[in-house]
Amino acid sequence: MKYYFSKTLAAPFNDTVAIVIGELEKEGFGVLTEIDVKATLKKKLDVDFKKYKILGACNPHFAYKALQAEDKIGTMLPCNVVVQETEDGSVEVAAVDPLASMQAIQNPGLQEIAGEVRTKLKKVIGNL
Repeated sequence: MKYYFSKTLAAPFNDTVAIVIGELEKEGFGVLTEIDVKATLKKKLDVDFKKYKILGACNPHFAYKALQAEDKIGTMLPCNVVVQETEDGSVEVAAVDPLASMQAIQNPGLQEIAGEVRTKLKKVIGNL
């Protein structure tokens, strides 16, 4: 099973980040964290890297349900969405597949929740 789903766009990087955040909001997700990997690697290691952001997306309703089913699930939250510039100048957006990540946890209650979150994240990617 693939651990993510993605889509490549011919759009400016910063515009794509804004569009992704808007699509996440439409599905009830907020972005808790936004990590600028390019800037962080430059600052910490003085290396150049492509434009790459990690958006930590959280849907409070599903996070609450997951935490009720499994108290250590916080180690796997939030759902990460990556926006990265590709070699040809396009922008790829990839979201974690919650069903794939939940396979490591032996709790059947999480599978249903992960399936619902998966549907929403696939919709976000599909709407780009």
